[in-house]
This record gives sequence, structure tokens and C-alpha cells, in this order.
Amino acid sequence: MEKTGYFSPEIETGVSSDVIESYRDDTDVFGHEEGHGIRYRTLTWPLVSVLMITEIVTYGTLTLPSSLAVVGIVPGVILIAFLGCFALYTSILLINFKLNHPEVHNMGDAGMILFGPIGREVLSAGTILFAIFAVGGQLIAADAALGSLSDNRLCLLWYTGIFAIPTLLLSLPRALNMSLSWLSAVATFSILVASIVAMVGAGIEPTPDRTIIVAVGSDFYTAFASITNPVFAYAGHFMFFPLISEMKRPQDAKKAAWTLQTVATLFYVVFAVVMYTYIGNTVASPAYSSLSTKWAKAAWGLAIPNLLVAGALYNHTAAKIVFVRLFRGTRHLHDNTVVGWIWWTALVVLMNGAAFALATGVPIFAYLVGIAASLFASWYTYGLAGAFWLHDTYALRGGAAALRRHWFLTAVNVLTIAAGAFICVGGLYVSIRGIVLAYASGAVGAPFSCGTA
Repeated sequence: MEKTGYFSPEIETGVSSDVIESYRDDTDVFGHEEGHGIRYRTLTWPLVSVLMITEIVTYGTLTLPSSLAVVGIVPGVILIAFLGCFALYTSILLINFKLNHPEVHNMGDAGMILFGPIGREVLSAGTILFAIFAVGGQLIAADAALGSLSDNRLCLLWYTGIFAIPTLLLSLPRALNMSLSWLSAVATFSILVASIVAMVGAGIEPTPDRTIIVAVGSDFYTAFASITNPVFAYAGHFMFFPLISEMKRPQDAKKAAWTLQTVATLFYVVFAVVMYTYIGNTVASPAYSSLSTKWAKAAWGLAIPNLLVAGALYNHTAAKIVFVRLFRGTRHLHDNTVVGWIWWTALVVLMNGAAFALATGVPIFAYLVGIAASLFASWYTYGLAGAFWLHDTYALRGGAAALRRHWFLTAVNVLTIAAGAFICVGGLYVSIRGIVLAYASGAVGAPFSCGTA
């Protein structure tokens, strides 16, 4: 194929093409799997769609209504919709990069291509850390769920420990098709139904004398603190490379991306608007906590499968990145060897244990999640996508001449990198200031405290 034909007329937007040739299975991270005991490349695009929905929708549904209470309903809806479209654009760029580089399994591999060995280590470590923090975030959400269901009869550590065990067990199958892919369908159904129940509950028992504001003026700290919720509601891109690597046809990944962003954005808008409309500016984060006791219990109970599967998916991903790094190209990756299973089990336990220790032992863990998201999700979801496009256009399509020829897309992707940098810096500022204010107000508890959820 002639490289100057990189951009065809119908896809000058840069959203649907940018792939140099048909997918090269011989260079894929998992290669040809015929005859192996463990086969990874078995997922279809509908299953990848529900896996993607499972891993990001929880955060958005629990936090976005409170963002509307800070910035107002109109700016909030516009922001959610814009970020959904932006996340779709960066999804497509990321998928194109994967199709051009089948050997890429995770952000670390992409970092090796863009920045060399240092980039590989930094982006690999960032992905693993962010996945571990995401597991911890699911454990904290489980605290709220189990606390609501049990009327806070147990201490916080017990709730976290109870939830960590099934999260660990669900992470153990080596390939996603062994359990998590099908369980994710149940998980997606559970969070959607839970949120519908929450909206019904809010509508039946609305907050009396509630205040609903069209637009709110506020200082930078307050506004950006609320904006981080819709920004990070789409922070699932760090898992796209591992998920696409286990697809039968990675070429179908764009169908999954379109499904994810369409479902997530529409549902985010509807849920945030309904909850804010019926609860008003007192809506909490997580949003289910703003409901009456019976409706909160119903919503949390239905959401538990999603919390479990999403936590297991993050845990599985963190372990898988290290496992593939250790055993890529060896029989331990694809066969049921003793060495392979010992290492895999140890990695799953290690990641799960780290998440549990952080979630229960670090009093400012919620703020650390914000710091991790600012440092890594801002780049994985937004900024790096622009770098992927610029790299492949320069390296595969004719160097600086190709960048000049497609000056508009070049400018768009430079701005994409700048947007990632802005989110990173702004998010760090908000998270660090939040820690300072929390300590100043005495809101920070003791490590491994046995308070109630």
C-alpha cells in the first residue's frame, strides 16, 4: 500500500482511518494461538463494549449529579456531552495506534514506541498504579453500598475486606473470556438498573424546597474540582490496549468505542439531570446516598455486581500487564504451566492486597485517587492520543511534510496534548489543595480506622 494514501477523502476527519494496512497477526502481542492451552484472543466487539461500559460507568453515575450542583445544569450537561465526544475522538486515535502497532499490549508498550525505554517504564508504572487505585476506589464504593445495606452495623475495614475477597477471586482467570467478559454483561445491566431505580426513587420522593440552578459562577478551585468528575467519568482509555489485545478481530474495536461513548454519554446526561432535578443542589457524591433509606438500599444492592466486576477487571488488568511483561514470547504465557500459574496468582493477590492496604490504610486515599487520575488518566484518556496521531503521521506517512499537509488535524492533536496537560496540572492543583484543606479542617482520620461507612 502506498503510504501517501494514508488519509482517504472520506475520512479526512482523522477519526475513522489512520491505519496503514490490514492487521498483522504475526506481530500481535499474543500472536497465533492455535494449539495453546490458554487462548486470549477470543473476545467479540459486543463483549468488549460491555467490558468498557462496566469499567467506567460506575464512577460517572455516582459523581456527576453533584457536579451539576456546583456549575449548574446547563454548563454541566454541555461539559458532559463535550467530554463524551472528545473521549470518542481520542478512543479512535488510540485504536488506530494499536492497529498500526499490534505488538502494543498496554500504555507501556506505546510509551516504548513514542519515548523509548524511559517512556515504557513511566507509562507502565502509571497504568499499574492507576489500576490499583481504581480497585481501591471500587472497594470504597463497596463500603458505601454495604454500609447502606447493613445500616452501618460493621466497621469500615470489615466492609472493605468482605468485598476484597470476591474481587480477588473474580480476577483469577487468566483470559478475560474465562469469566469477566460474560460477567460484565451482568455488571453493566446491574449498574444501569440500579441507576434507573435511583432516578425513580428520586422522582417519587424528591427533596422538598430544592434549589435548581441553571448556571453558577464560582472560583477556579471549586469549578475545576467539580469538572474533574465528568473528566474522569471517561477515564477508561488506559484499559483499551489490553482489551483490544484480547479481541478476535481488533479491527472491530471502533464499534466497541462508539457503543461505549454513546451509551455512557447519553446515560450520564439523563442520570445527572434527573437526579439533580429531583434532589437539587444538596445532591451528594455518591448520588445514591442522597436517596431515602429504602431507595438507597435498593440502588446500592442492585449496583453491587458492577462494583465487584469492575474492581476485578481493574485488578486483572494490573496483574496482566506485569505478567505479559515477564512472560511474553514464552510458553508460560499461553500454556497451563506451574510457573505461569504461580506467578499469575501471586500477581493477582499482590495487586488486590495493595489496593486493600491503600484504601483502608491511607486516610487521604480519595485524594490520592484524584492525584493518580490527574497524573495518568488525563494523559491516557486525552493527551497521549494526540501524540499517537502525530507519531504515526510523522513516522509512517512522510514526516514533516505529512504534518504540514494535514495542518488542521496536526493543530487539533497538538491541542489534544495541551488539553491533557491542562487537565493534569489543574487536577493536581485541586487534589493537593483538597488534601491541605482536609487536614486543616480535621477531616482526615487515622490509618486503618474502624469508623462506619
